Amino acid sequence: MRDNTTFEDLCCGLRQHLSLILLVCLILFGFNATALAGSLSDRLEEFPQWTSKPSVKLAKGDLEYPEWMAGTWNVASTLTEQIAPLAPDIVTPGFEDNQDYIDKAIAFSVRFGKEYYTPTKSLLSVFKSSEPAVVADRAFNGTKIAEAYLGDENVYKVKVDPEDPNQQITFLKGERKLISKITGRGREIPTGDRFIATEVTQQLFRSPERLYLNEVETTSSYTLLDSDNIIAEQVTAIYLSPRDPDYFTADDRPVALYHYHLDLTRQ
Repeated sequence: MRDNTTFEDLCCGLRQHLSLILLVCLILFGFNATALAGSLSDRLEEFPQWTSKPSVKLAKGDLEYPEWMAGTWNVASTLTEQIAPLAPDIVTPGFEDNQDYIDKAIAFSVRFGKEYYTPTKSLLSVFKSSEPAVVADRAFNGTKIAEAYLGDENVYKVKVDPEDPNQQITFLKGERKLISKITGRGREIPTGDRFIATEVTQQLFRSPERLYLNEVETTSSYTLLDSDNIIAEQVTAIYLSPRDPDYFTADDRPVALYHYHLDLTRQ
């Protein structure tokens, strides 16, 4: 992978008349997400004192994971705490019901691998390497997680856009569906055995009775214990959409925070 930090330093040292070349380089290759080094680590350390959304890049392509995450894993996900920072003025639907999940491990499977990689299709992709990377099987993972929390009988399928892994639809019982679009992403690798990533997703829940739109941030820190065991700390933050009457009151602050501990064991 290109070291874009060094690349940018080199470009910045060129003469003024080469500024156009620098601009073209940034457009074609973008900023390496590791240029955010430290920012995601700091954000997790500051939890729950989050007052704004994370600094992320526009989501293009898929989230690339380290090689040591390739494979199929049994996951035990435990909600350790939940916080409504703006309560009692603003509390999201379902927040109180989620109390039932505190300190209860929910089991499901997830898998990652190069075989799930979808090459980016764009005019600029010809300038980038098409080497497959380790990514999530988003349809499989989304289905398993939804079934674990909602029950098999309530989940029909999860469909991922074959042209864009950042868009998916979860079809639920009762003509309900959750439409998700990942709009922003960041990642960093502080050490060889640690991986941190964040994704910001716009979600639209549609049912015959109502529509509900919000924005969700998922920031996860994975630590490799050994070849068969990984632990992770994950924070999900809920933000109001501009259509919500309380949007300006929230002012880009999260209205709900959920902290999970994950244990991943290789199958």
